[in-house]
Amino acid sequence: MTSPDTSVVTERALVIVPTYNERENIARLVESVLEQDPRLEVLVVDDGSPDGTSEIVSGMMERSSRVHMLQRPKKMGLGTAYIAGFRWALERGYDFAFEMDADFSHDPDDVPRLVTAAADADLVLGSRYVEGGSIGNWGRIRRFISSGGSWYARVLLGVGIRDLTCGFRCYRREVLETIDLAAIDSRGYAFQIEGTYRTLRAGFRVVEIPIRFVDREHGGSKMSRSIVLEAIWKVPVLRFRALTRRL
Repeated sequence: MTSPDTSVVTERALVIVPTYNERENIARLVESVLEQDPRLEVLVVDDGSPDGTSEIVSGMMERSSRVHMLQRPKKMGLGTAYIAGFRWALERGYDFAFEMDADFSHDPDDVPRLVTAAADADLVLGSRYVEGGSIGNWGRIRRFISSGGSWYARVLLGVGIRDLTCGFRCYRREVLETIDLAAIDSRGYAFQIEGTYRTLRAGFRVVEIPIRFVDREHGGSKMSRSIVLEAIWKVPVLRFRALTRRL
């Protein structure tokens, strides 16, 4: 294993990882992220996983001061997990806050690339739909839902971002301090759309860098019909609020 490039991260960065039943992935994922740079830290936001995910993270916390955990009593949704993580990061003075899946859909080796891109941007998106981006092992239906959802949101919101639903991203703390976190009420993948749109509306610079996304190898998908439906109705609501200057 090569030594990490300690010149990559110049400020404190927190990688926020929501979990629900991720015992098969979480230890390897956290270790892989921490290997990227000694100034990276990880916050696991666990929604009461009955499979022992939190116990694994607790053990890692005993061995490393760079591993942290927020424990919640039950499954409360992706959006609320990230909001809780953002608040935790802001209270403790982190300069960057990442969103990252626990299932290796996002490659830990790409974390330094996002931080490097953040030198000239306020929000960096790991994009599947810009040149050089790709999706590894999805079927046609899943690809259609994802790409179609991004197209739908892009057209209705009038923005040029190609991958509005991406879940691998890096926020500068100034963005999180400016956008109204309390007003974000999306729970599923609509949360990603809303976060990006609010960032753009606030005048911040958003850039996309290509990533290769691969579906999970262990555990079950968190996608559901309610998550898809929320994204469908939430997008026009966001546009209406923007037009009426309520966003």
